[in-house]
Amino acid sequence: MSLLNVVILAIVQGFAELLPISSSAHVVVAEKLLGLDPSAAPMTLLLVMLHTGTMFAVIIYYWKQWRRTYFRSVAAFRNIAMLVVIATACTAVVGEGIIKVLERTVLGGLPHAEIEDMFSHLEFIAPALVAAGLLILVAGLLEKRYQPRISTDIANPTALQSALIGAVQGLCLPFRGFSRSGATISTGMLAGVAKSRAEAFSFALAVVLTPPVVVREVLRLLRSANQEGGANLAPVILMSLVGAVVAFVAGLLALTWLSRWLEAGRWYLFGIYCLVAGAAVGLLYVVGF
Repeated sequence: MSLLNVVILAIVQGFAELLPISSSAHVVVAEKLLGLDPSAAPMTLLLVMLHTGTMFAVIIYYWKQWRRTYFRSVAAFRNIAMLVVIATACTAVVGEGIIKVLERTVLGGLPHAEIEDMFSHLEFIAPALVAAGLLILVAGLLEKRYQPRISTDIANPTALQSALIGAVQGLCLPFRGFSRSGATISTGMLAGVAKSRAEAFSFALAVVLTPPVVVREVLRLLRSANQEGGANLAPVILMSLVGAVVAFVAGLLALTWLSRWLEAGRWYLFGIYCLVAGAAVGLLYVVGF
């Protein structure tokens, strides 16, 4: 894992993570094209550290909006905290449930099977991209039809809407290609949440979700190092930190683009992109990647 490779992956991750086009799918494809193994413990740690970089970009970008809405009063904070807890609980139940099922079925024949073993399989990523593209496309095309049902742009999701968004986020966890931001924002829009609020709530969930994912991958790397006789982890951790910084900068740029496209009513274009990307990934699988 060279420094150049890390910078390339960080730029790909930073731009793609905060756009609804599945950063994981793009990073996996980039890793394969660079001759790297996406399922290796150092690479999955790098990926979650890149997520950490973009998480800080989210906090900085949305802080003024969150302070004006989520933190304007104790009552407002309690309300959004409850909704985030509901959504995150649904994410945990759905996501962990699917992960356990996949580890026991699709990966049942592998010793010490982990969901990360699927991350290098383009035959799973391609249909996930297509599924995300269809969801985004439907939400974008129906946006004007659903908009009159939304009473105000400053209303938080309801408890039921939050649970639905959280459950869909859980579906995204095991599948590289099923864009987390694309799926959750689209679900919110289809459920009647104003798109700007669906966007802010989706990324608030990302801030909560990222730390436990980082912990999971750090523990996985430590287990891998122990199995290899105590491999030196310092270079991997240093490279991952560099990648997080680059992803942070790229993430801020991507967030600006995302917000502009949301407000311009161009959400459906991300769906079209995912469909095309799914076809391209499928082609790469056919030719042997």
